[in-house]
Amino acid sequence: MHARSTTVMGRPGMIETGIAHVQDVVMPQVRAMDGCVGLSMVADRISGRCIVTTAWRDEAAMRATAESVAPLRQQAADLLGGEATVDEWEIAYLHRDHRVADGCCARVTWSESDPAKVDSIIEAFRMGIMPKVEQLEGFCSASLFVDRAAGRSCVTATYDSPEAMMANRNAAMGLRADLVQETGMRITEIGEFSLAIAHLDVPELV
Repeated sequence: MHARSTTVMGRPGMIETGIAHVQDVVMPQVRAMDGCVGLSMVADRISGRCIVTTAWRDEAAMRATAESVAPLRQQAADLLGGEATVDEWEIAYLHRDHRVADGCCARVTWSESDPAKVDSIIEAFRMGIMPKVEQLEGFCSASLFVDRAAGRSCVTATYDSPEAMMANRNAAMGLRADLVQETGMRITEIGEFSLAIAHLDVPELV
């Protein structure tokens, strides 16, 4: 399965309006497109950064909708007050312990590596990291997206509350360090967000 993520560095004062627009206007139209299997949105209400992710049955379905989603993306970016950047991913791993609820949040970690090492990173994450992540307080779900050609990856872990995410911050840092040491990948950015919309209905991919 594949995913397209749209990042907008918007104005903090427009976040709630943007979330409502994505939920009420964008999501129904995107979910009606052939091959769509859901949409999620995370938001940093302090910085104004928002990331909307759509998931697709396969790469062909994702690419076939590129022109259709472009005006929706631009409209949402205009409303949020920022420029949109787009990334396309393969969904390499997804596991849910339980469904998210109101108040959930997400920690997103972006990294780079030698493209030839992507498969070994997926395996190290699946076998070595995830069994430990599942034991963290308040853990809800985790996903690993990869861009094989560029050697890029994106890990998103969701938690029941900001308090739970903060409580396991040091443990998560240690797990990232373990993965870096084992695979040689390089962490490029870490962000913490509120989980504003959670309708990414991707099946378990473990």
